[in-house]
Amino acid sequence: MGAIGESIAAYAQPLIDDTDGSTDQMNHALHLGVLCWNLALLPVEERDSALRDVRPDLKMEDDEFEAFRRTVVVPMIRRRQEMFPRLHGVGSTAPSKGISAFQSCATPPVSREKYPGIGRNAPCPCNSKQKYKRCCGR
Repeated sequence: MGAIGESIAAYAQPLIDDTDGSTDQMNHALHLGVLCWNLALLPVEERDSALRDVRPDLKMEDDEFEAFRRTVVVPMIRRRQEMFPRLHGVGSTAPSKGISAFQSCATPPVSREKYPGIGRNAPCPCNSKQKYKRCCGR
């Protein structure tokens, strides 16, 4: 599993721990994790509205839904903010502004050309006797 998959699994771990290990319950826990993650991305004032929109799919009574919101959704949103603070401003509960949160850690663009200015069909400057496009230009 890659770093993103491991991060998502670590984030959803409390929900996964509450399952009996069956595939159905594990899938349900991961779906709830994704729901909470996506709610955390929304501005605070839009979260309740979005949660109300998915409520029919959850098939919960009023008391059960309120308990779910209080004991699962709110702690998972808080967990996301604690686990991934760089996705939020320092001390902020507002979601990140798109990709700008990642710009500070992004690598600079790398030139694809090993020898800039060489034509694709020119002989390769590495003296391989091949065309540049079939050698170092790949």
